[in-house]
Amino acid sequence: MKVVILAGGFGTRFAEKTSELPKPLIEIGGKPIIWHLMKTYAQQGFTDFVLALGYKGDQIQQFMAKNVPHDWNVSCVDTGLHTQTGGRIHRLADEIGQHPFMLTYADGLSNIDFCELLAFHKAHGKLATVTAVHPPPKYGWLEMDGAQVVSFQEKQVLTEVWISGGYFVLEPDVLNFIDDDDTSWEASPLQTLATQGELMAYQHEDFWRCMDTAQEHQILETMWSRGTPPWKTW
Repeated sequence: MKVVILAGGFGTRFAEKTSELPKPLIEIGGKPIIWHLMKTYAQQGFTDFVLALGYKGDQIQQFMAKNVPHDWNVSCVDTGLHTQTGGRIHRLADEIGQHPFMLTYADGLSNIDFCELLAFHKAHGKLATVTAVHPPPKYGWLEMDGAQVVSFQEKQVLTEVWISGGYFVLEPDVLNFIDDDDTSWEASPLQTLATQGELMAYQHEDFWRCMDTAQEHQILETMWSRGTPPWKTW
């Protein structure tokens, strides 16, 4: 099964680093985040990758040419500099063919069981599966009595809230929900799939983190430096 990785964005919220290199090549523990991501898939037997490139895609191609293990198959496809996420997927129609495929972004890490995710997708028979995760802790909590603080709670995961973790399993017919290069995958395609009852959620209760900012990068770096990063399953 092919694993499509969206790796073409500008990374504007991380401009202090992405002015020089694409976000997928920002390193954690001396290796680019996209390498960590691909290792999590490969460790579970998914080694056929299609990278949808755009901004500074030549740098990603150069890294892959020198660092891909011999048992991985990696196709790098230029999907345009300004193409939106849905448009990038649509441009990969020939690579995807008529087979189900996995899809994710090049700036997140998790310890998802991909085989279990795939089994869930096959069992429900719908066109699309998204992995639902709990948002990571960001703020502490104040319990108030009027203006008086009764207690202060440390940051905690919002276990009653689910968000998209960006890990998908998709049938090839989802490409019919994408209009053109200007289509954002996260907007009309997913909304339409949900409205038509074709989108199911695989609930992942364990580790998930994205890397949109320097602060989030530092969190992942700290996890790696402690020697037991949750996403390191290899």
